Amino acid sequence: MTDATSSNPAAEAEENRRDFLLIATSTVGVVGTGLAMWPLVDSMNPAADVLALSSTEVDLSPIEVGQSITVVWRGKPVFVRHRGAEEIKEAEADDTAALPDPETDEARVQKPEWLIMVGVCTHLGCIPLGQKTGEPKGEYGGWFCPCHGSHYDTSGRIRKGPAPKNMEVPGYTFLDDTNIRIG
Repeated sequence: MTDATSSNPAAEAEENRRDFLLIATSTVGVVGTGLAMWPLVDSMNPAADVLALSSTEVDLSPIEVGQSITVVWRGKPVFVRHRGAEEIKEAEADDTAALPDPETDEARVQKPEWLIMVGVCTHLGCIPLGQKTGEPKGEYGGWFCPCHGSHYDTSGRIRKGPAPKNMEVPGYTFLDDTNIRIG
């Protein structure tokens, strides 16, 4: 007994042709599926404007002692305050006070003279007053949210009012003595 395909060259050519068509069709199907899926996968990447806002650098050199500035990071205001010795002493003294969200001043700053935090009230997302000269700073000399009456101290910790948490401290690094990168 002999194998029918080995003795019949036409049948062998037909089988090779079928194998080639199967492999070629499968390859085109896989590549086509990949090309069709690429826009979906690519749409899940962050947009260029979002990536551009993921970090921001701030020059601290023009900020005088006792002065505050507001910068925008990820669409949120970030309060940068150059604290004086009296403010630092006051913030450290409040470490032992009964705080709704206990956190020491030292845990909130990398260098005592610089307080950097997201300037959003943790109650309903309002922007507290106290950044500009002449604005009410609340009962504890920090920031005051007039929407519902939250009072923050000179370290951005909640002291009175409905806000449940301290103002958030974003991730930041000092690039040198006068420049920071937030994010």
